[in-house]
Amino acid sequence: MTEGNFVDYVKIHVSSGKGGQGSAHLHREKFIEKGGPDGGDGGRGGHVILRGNTNLWTLLHLKFKRHAKAGHGGHGSKSRSTGADGEDIYVDVPLGTVVKDSETDEVLFEITEDGEERIVAQGGRGGLGNWHFKNSRNQTPRYAQPGEPLEEKSITIELKILADVGLVGFPNAGKSTLLSVITAAKPKIADYEFTTLKPNLGIVEYRDFKTFVMADIPGIIEGAAEGKGLGHYFLRHIERNSVLLFLIPADAEDIRKQYDILLDELRRYNPEMLDKERIIAISKSDMLDEELKTELKSELDETLPIDYMFISSVAQQGITELKDKLWKILND
Repeated sequence: MTEGNFVDYVKIHVSSGKGGQGSAHLHREKFIEKGGPDGGDGGRGGHVILRGNTNLWTLLHLKFKRHAKAGHGGHGSKSRSTGADGEDIYVDVPLGTVVKDSETDEVLFEITEDGEERIVAQGGRGGLGNWHFKNSRNQTPRYAQPGEPLEEKSITIELKILADVGLVGFPNAGKSTLLSVITAAKPKIADYEFTTLKPNLGIVEYRDFKTFVMADIPGIIEGAAEGKGLGHYFLRHIERNSVLLFLIPADAEDIRKQYDILLDELRRYNPEMLDKERIIAISKSDMLDEELKTELKSELDETLPIDYMFISSVAQQGITELKDKLWKILND
């Protein structure tokens, strides 16, 4: 999937169907001039339903679909015939989709399971026919209920990708390179900041045909929690990751400071992110000789509060050990 095809945010207008009108018909046939009321009920208006689809990874199919409109219910007719129900409209979305009311920004629901269905716009109920209203005092009611009106609203659909491991780091830290080495994904790689503008997903193959999913999140910059840079457009994708892999290059001026800035941005965006398992990978470590690595290791042992390891995506150093570590964390 190309970067331009990854769509994770759309707004659409949904409109259910209105209920059909009940019939006020009076029974008439040969030799029966004054038959009783036999008007049928109106049909239900169609719903607009969002449905989880495990085969979808993006909201691209909704990018140019700005309206979803269900069918109206049919009117009731004679002989107590009920009108046809309006056609339901199904909108398939990927797992991890959050649906909000565009006007109030209220979260309506989330879809996380394949085949899960949630009604976002309820169809109006059909009106009752006149035969419901007959009684001993009023044996020929000449009225029936109208159908209920339709429901319409604007909704915002956001995708928070479902991945086991999320790569977190500053721009140009080597996240895309690691993803391309550890998975079969082909993210865009270049020697400048913000090469990655959309999240990339890759499946990591582990021993005995086991796999887990890794996501390359666009680089965080200081102030991202307030929307600076790409801001909330990518921070929300980290919320669903089970493990956060902080990638910090070996040539960084202060590795502990970079880690603290990254962690603080996550905390300011959503404090619950600090409850996730975390590990640090020192990337581009092929630039270090053994003496420098030993010196840096003794320094990091004192300053870093969590586990860390040295890796090099280009030189394929520490990749197997990193997979082992991530698999152990995921399955503990």
